[in-house]
Amino acid sequence: MTTAPVAVGEELAPAHAQIIAATLPLVGAHIDEITTVFYSRMFSARPELLRNLFNRGNQAQGAQQRALAASIATYATHLVDPNLPHPDELLSRIGHKHASLGITADQYDIVHEHLFAAIVEVLGADTVTAEVAEAWDAVYWMMARTLIELEHGLYAAAGVVDGDVYRRARVVARVDDPSGAVLLSVRSAQPFTDFRPGQYVSVGVTLPDGARQLRQYSLINTPGDGDLTFAVRPLGEVSNWIRANVQVGDVLDVTVPFGDLPDPEAHHRPLVLVSAGIGITPMIGILEHLAAVAPATTVRVWHADRSAATHPLRERQQELVAALPDATLDLWYEEADGSKPGAREGLLNVGDVEVPEDAEVYLCGGNGFVQAVRSQLQENGVPAERVHCELFSPNDWLLS
Repeated sequence: MTTAPVAVGEELAPAHAQIIAATLPLVGAHIDEITTVFYSRMFSARPELLRNLFNRGNQAQGAQQRALAASIATYATHLVDPNLPHPDELLSRIGHKHASLGITADQYDIVHEHLFAAIVEVLGADTVTAEVAEAWDAVYWMMARTLIELEHGLYAAAGVVDGDVYRRARVVARVDDPSGAVLLSVRSAQPFTDFRPGQYVSVGVTLPDGARQLRQYSLINTPGDGDLTFAVRPLGEVSNWIRANVQVGDVLDVTVPFGDLPDPEAHHRPLVLVSAGIGITPMIGILEHLAAVAPATTVRVWHADRSAATHPLRERQQELVAALPDATLDLWYEEADGSKPGAREGLLNVGDVEVPEDAEVYLCGGNGFVQAVRSQLQENGVPAERVHCELFSPNDWLLS
């Protein structure tokens, strides 16, 4: 199963395009202020959204605000200049993340109400004339309709009603990885749908203050037995709570799987799997899949970490690479201590290794790592369309 391209689907009316082109710099210059006011207004009116849906950590750091603002600006920029890169990948990533959170069409009305009130509050009614408001309203609803249609299709493909993605799932296994990560396997009375390697689930927990918070975790097992296995690195309030409290027999809210990384078998090309830190998890899922159904695939595995001790799922990664006849593993540790021969010291450098001709690259890690490695790959002749990225943050616009 591959992810179909996302179509923008509509063209902006010429008069609206002219207004957007003229006001985009002004909106861009105030976008952080606009989105700060937007979230303040929305959470004041709907505090349950912050407690039960939005990531409080991302809100506190401002990441979610910047993500929303930049995504709308990226979309608007393409509408006024179709020669710029198409935002289909951005929309696909947003759509899958929304589906994994159970977002429904009515929630776009809530965002619209408070976002446009924030624009007027920040820029002033003299600037946001009826014509300007109408043009930006058109941009918002074009993007919203595209995402609503995409998300409806994702729900249908998963066999669920729009937004009905959560399952009560019992923890059937817990493994404490030497790196400090925790591996949890869960099972639901409502069997989970099959999933593609590299997909993820949202996990909801109720914290001591009563807030129900959600985090997304990549799946590291193969489908077939109805169980889902994911790794949790103890970073942030939800992940730390899970590591400290969740045991076999406990029940969690877990969604059906989503995620738009393409099927690694669809390319019929060599694969390069690149990760840093807990970004290893979707790569483990891909390696498990290849070991089960396509062991002859040519695979180059590159992983960067602070040290061997902090390297999540290190032993399983080595076992899977050893099980694939045409697979190799290259490691970079910032704090190499000599105990792991063969690991390079320092940051991952694409120039240290050979990239197979026509390879498809899967890349996952923090924002800085993904951007740096993607640039190195392009400098080494790998086309952007053959580099498939996953970010464990709301900053999907950074890849557009």
